[in-house]
Amino acid sequence: MTDIDLNGKVAAITGGSRGIGRGIAECFLRAGADIAINGRSQDKGDQAIAEMAAPENSLFIPGDVTRQSDTQNFIDQTIERFGRVDILVNNAGGSSGFASVAELSDDAWSEAADWILNSAFWATRRALQDMQKRQWGRILNISSVEGRQANKANVSHYITFKHALNGFTKAVAFEYGAQGITCNAISPGAVETDLMKNTGPEAAESMGLTYEEFLDSYAQDAATKKLNTVEEVAGLALFLVSDLGAGITGAIMPVDGGTAL
Repeated sequence: MTDIDLNGKVAAITGGSRGIGRGIAECFLRAGADIAINGRSQDKGDQAIAEMAAPENSLFIPGDVTRQSDTQNFIDQTIERFGRVDILVNNAGGSSGFASVAELSDDAWSEAADWILNSAFWATRRALQDMQKRQWGRILNISSVEGRQANKANVSHYITFKHALNGFTKAVAFEYGAQGITCNAISPGAVETDLMKNTGPEAAESMGLTYEEFLDSYAQDAATKKLNTVEEVAGLALFLVSDLGAGITGAIMPVDGGTAL
């Protein structure tokens, strides 16, 4: 087994200024890839690029993945800067407006659809057009343990579109496998990222829990009895986008501490 080498590869990672996306970006950089990340906050993006300390090999492109034009522009600007896109990580995705199905708003449902599923479609469609030119590509969707089960209340929109993202992963894998392009999904358990800190308290309150109780419920669901880490997700991501992972496509791979046993 050799060290994974991504020299000469270009990776585009949505939602890459913080959390899981940031961890994956740093992991790919260390392996030699050029990386582009996006996010809503220019300040956070600039800070991420500065902290990664590789200005020649990294790029932040501001944008909101719930807007089709921003998502497509992210791929286009990545190609403009680096000449290609070999690896796409559809990491951005979330939901808000937590409520039971009978009370869930149209806005919350539509936001989750755009944030989780449509953004992945828009980015993947754009990236595939470039990957096909070289008959090589790696597409990685960051799903969730909630895309493998449905045992949490008031998050039906999140559960639904993470399940749909898994289906999209399999469809892309089937259509493009013969062209040297793989597509897989990682389903993390709970990871306390910035997004979790921002939206978790609202989700917890809707369930009648404190934020700490909400996090502990995920830990107790896991066989390991702890939350997962960004590094655990990034390690699998690196393997899947490498040549070592070429034989894996259409897979939904858990990094959930045994939650979905």
